[in-house]
Amino acid sequence: MLPKVNQILYIQVASSDEEEAKIEYKSRIADVGENDILIEIPINEQTGRFKKLFLGDELSTFFITEGGMKNYFNTHVVGFKEDVIKLISIQKPDPDQVTKVQRRSFFRVNADLELAVTLSGQIKFLAVTDNIGGGGVSFIADGKYTIKSGDLLDCWLLLTYKNGSIDHVNFKCEIVRVKPLETGRNQVMCKFSDISDTERQKIIRFCFERQLDYKNR
Repeated sequence: MLPKVNQILYIQVASSDEEEAKIEYKSRIADVGENDILIEIPINEQTGRFKKLFLGDELSTFFITEGGMKNYFNTHVVGFKEDVIKLISIQKPDPDQVTKVQRRSFFRVNADLELAVTLSGQIKFLAVTDNIGGGGVSFIADGKYTIKSGDLLDCWLLLTYKNGSIDHVNFKCEIVRVKPLETGRNQVMCKFSDISDTERQKIIRFCFERQLDYKNR
């Protein structure tokens, strides 16, 4: 499903500035063409300030459809148009590049990412993710740490995007399963128990980029 005229588009702009990359803007879709989508200048509702976009800016976006379904896609600025108001032209995604997100249908991608884990508020260790998605994470941990299904973890995940920017994502998760490996380490599978929409969107953006890499190989 593609966005339609008058729908609200929620936007985050890829930036090397970590704080800037976290800001969510809103824009109204003014027109949908064959190859592009025209949107109004995005606004930060918290400050009331408009966001100036430049040609080539990479955007992580979503729009909401019936039942609160969030539809995510990545795009970039391809031009500008002077109408009654100034409009911004962004690349129209292919329908298969729009991912519907609901709690039971998050897709995951394989990824080796650094993860800082705190268990029971005391034990801290570093791990490497096995896969990641909008609904949870799987990671490999040293077998010396005593962890079991049902344990709650506080985690910081380091994400690296294609444009070289870096994000840190904080979330709490619950261990669903611990699988011992022949190497003496454990594969730990978790589902998110407490994560903000903003933090989840960062992970989904990363997954989109990784999924597109797989498709283009």
